[in-house]
Amino acid sequence: MRSSTVSTAIPLICLLSLAAFTSASAQLAPTRPAPQNEPLEKYDNPPAPPRKIETSPRKISVYDGFISYQVNVDANGNNIIGDAANECPIAVDPTDGNKMTIAWRQFNDVSSNFRQAGWGYTIDGGLHWTFPGVLQNNTFRSDPVTKSDETGQFFYLSLRSDGFSFFCDDMWGSTNGGQTWTMLSAKQGAGGGDKQWFTIDKTGGPGHGFQYQSDDGINCSGGGVEFQRSTNGGVTWQSPIVIPNSPVYGTLDVDTNGNLFIGGEGSSTFYCVRSSNAQIGGQTPTFDRSTPVNMGGFIIQGGINGVGLCGQVFLAIDRSGGATNNNIYML
Repeated sequence: MRSSTVSTAIPLICLLSLAAFTSASAQLAPTRPAPQNEPLEKYDNPPAPPRKIETSPRKISVYDGFISYQVNVDANGNNIIGDAANECPIAVDPTDGNKMTIAWRQFNDVSSNFRQAGWGYTIDGGLHWTFPGVLQNNTFRSDPVTKSDETGQFFYLSLRSDGFSFFCDDMWGSTNGGQTWTMLSAKQGAGGGDKQWFTIDKTGGPGHGFQYQSDDGINCSGGGVEFQRSTNGGVTWQSPIVIPNSPVYGTLDVDTNGNLFIGGEGSSTFYCVRSSNAQIGGQTPTFDRSTPVNMGGFIIQGGINGVGLCGQVFLAIDRSGGATNNNIYML
């Protein structure tokens, strides 16, 4: 994102789904509290059959001084008619803000709910994007999460599942700005599970470079809502640990002292959970604080997202060094 005066257009980025999955997509689905202790990812369609690919000009949208550039385009920068994408995390190279990558759930044809691990990258601040394809062709994947470390290496955590018998993650890495990816963990070697999220410790303390992830309890080990840690850049992951009060559908962050925080929805309210020793590689992480947080409601499923979640809990920590340093925010 570039700063701007009011009169200057600001480039944004967007992923487009130009066709609906069903003819009834204009009608909102009923809403209900998001379920817990059951898989939300279901393998309900096979891959779409091959088809003739048609294109149209990419979408460039201007609104109130902001410009959005389409990301999921073909090799010539054109929109691919009839495919779709959603759940789009972005990572930015802190050493060069012109380099970014976005991951997404790739649907090659809107006639099939079969999803794969798509991504795109840019080297000019988001004005033009390249969509190389998916991590593995015809492999069911979901819940993409991307992050970058302080050196500009990108990471892509991807859920791999058959929709019923296993829900396990792979960690992928890129050292060339997201142009290509290499699996860092063994196949399904990053543990984790459904609705996973991860963060990287960039504090410079004893846990510098450690990666932390949590999931919603439908996971590789089958042991409840769990936390896992990698002390070697996502290559191997330590045995999972149950998180107090089972916060799900949330995210993680690290404060300037290296303390890890997880925010999510429990069975009756939301929680912010802390581990002070996850940063100590020789110790088994424990959680020394679990604070209920009144968020004024609950996470729902349905509505504009059909059978999916209508959002998640985002937790962020102020590391500005100012008066609000280490304040924790949940949305």
